[in-house]
Amino acid sequence: MKRISVIFLMSVLAIGYAYGQGEQEGPRREVTLYNVYKPSLSESRKRSFLPMITDTARITPDITYNVTTKPFYPEYRISPLKAATLQPDPLPKLYKSHITLGAGNYYTPFAELSITNERSKKNALGFYARHFSTNGKVKLDNDEKVFAGYMDNDASIFGKKFFRTSILEGSIDYSQKTRYAYGFNTADTTGAWEPRPENRDIRRIFQDIGATASYKSISTDSSDLAYNIDLGYDLFMYKEDLMRHQVSFAGLFAKEIKGFYGQLGAGFNYYYTSGDVVSPEFTVSLSPGISKKSQLWNFRLGADLVYDRDFSYAVGYDTLGTVKEGVKIYPDIRFGFSIMPTYMDFFLSLTGKLDKNTPQSVIADNPYTNNIFQQKNSDYSMIAAAGFSGNNGIGGNYLVSLAYAMVKDMIFYVTKEPGPGRYFYSVYDDIDLLNLHGEIYGEITDKLSFSGSGDWYQYNTVKLMHAPNKPDWNAEFGLKYNLRDKILAGIDLKAIGKRRLSEYTVDDLSSSVPVTLLTEPIHLNLNFSAEYRYTKILSFWLKANNIGINRYNEYAYYPTQRFLFMLGFSYSL
Repeated sequence: MKRISVIFLMSVLAIGYAYGQGEQEGPRREVTLYNVYKPSLSESRKRSFLPMITDTARITPDITYNVTTKPFYPEYRISPLKAATLQPDPLPKLYKSHITLGAGNYYTPFAELSITNERSKKNALGFYARHFSTNGKVKLDNDEKVFAGYMDNDASIFGKKFFRTSILEGSIDYSQKTRYAYGFNTADTTGAWEPRPENRDIRRIFQDIGATASYKSISTDSSDLAYNIDLGYDLFMYKEDLMRHQVSFAGLFAKEIKGFYGQLGAGFNYYYTSGDVVSPEFTVSLSPGISKKSQLWNFRLGADLVYDRDFSYAVGYDTLGTVKEGVKIYPDIRFGFSIMPTYMDFFLSLTGKLDKNTPQSVIADNPYTNNIFQQKNSDYSMIAAAGFSGNNGIGGNYLVSLAYAMVKDMIFYVTKEPGPGRYFYSVYDDIDLLNLHGEIYGEITDKLSFSGSGDWYQYNTVKLMHAPNKPDWNAEFGLKYNLRDKILAGIDLKAIGKRRLSEYTVDDLSSSVPVTLLTEPIHLNLNFSAEYRYTKILSFWLKANNIGINRYNEYAYYPTQRFLFMLGFSYSL
């Protein structure tokens, strides 16, 4: 029935539509086409985009979990541990020999040779030799140039034998020094120095031959007996007929007893000079003491007992002197404690000593002394000192001390002869000496370091008007540069205060005091050194002394050489 209804409805609509079309009548229009019609579409801009979907819903997960613990019992086996072994750091390589050669102005040659065996646990053997000389001239106050050369030669053969708890060592040493007495008072118009003497007439040659032997313990346990025994023989020669023999013995024994450290020292020195008309000289000493120390304090109580038999010429050396002998007792008391551990320690001491004015010590002070064999001994009856020391916080240490000494028969040197070949005479006086000393060392950077020291002196004499040739003060300051042990350089400035020199104008030195005073002004000395290590076995170096070319008299009427420059190399085999 639905199908019949649909067909019927569609038929009625079709008939109505056909009927309507037939009844429409109206005006007609005609259109004439001259061109062929070409349909076209105008250009249009299209947009294309993807849809964006933003989800604003947020889901926060809520997780819960449970942990169920259960002990775990691993299986293990016990095995023995091997003993730990300590491997030493690798030792640097040692070379058997080392040689240094150099030369400079004033016709200055320099040579140094060292030969040793390789590293050994049984023994050590070696040889050392050194030569240094100058052959230049200096200008005196009257512009006269004189020969002022000198020469130093040293040689030594040494050896050591190592035992389990001790060391046996010994050496044979030789030293030779040559000096020329070239100085004289150029203002003296007497003409006593005309003509100038030959160099061989004013030459002084000193030779020293010695042998030493030592036997000492190396135990590190303070409860064991520590000992050090030294034997020695020395022959000092000046000219052919002047010789001085010395035989010496020294021993030191120490042991810890109930928390205290006890020491006992003993010594003996025998001197014989050829041509003497008196008995030989000798000294015997005994030095007991006890000490104890902790981390914050330390002390020592002891004494030095010395029996001295001394002989000396009278002043002027025209007549024989007298023999003096007796026992001297010197205190040996020391005390110290820490104010600030590591950074400041205080120390206090009361000591004394006997200085033997031997030929070696005399020529070290003044090689132009007239008589070097028979000199009085200097007696330091008391030396009181106090000061502070410690770490300065800049990679180094410092020390400041003040000392007062009472000295009997301190030796001084004065001039007398007017002409060339001028020599000095020794005079003695009892003095009180006050000394302020300071020194410091530190590091500015890991490559640059500095060091400095200084002393101030005050001499209170009894017979002399002043202390001849003794400066009021001296100081030095230096800088050192080290670039990876490849380039090493250093510069230092030394200063010596004003000195007053003395001269006798009469022949009898015993009945007069110095009447002519000479003043030596402040002297500044600037030195420079540098070394370039090309390899571990080859290096080149240079030295320059007295860069300021400052004129300086080391002794009265003895000007020193001025600017000295040396260049050389070192080589190891």
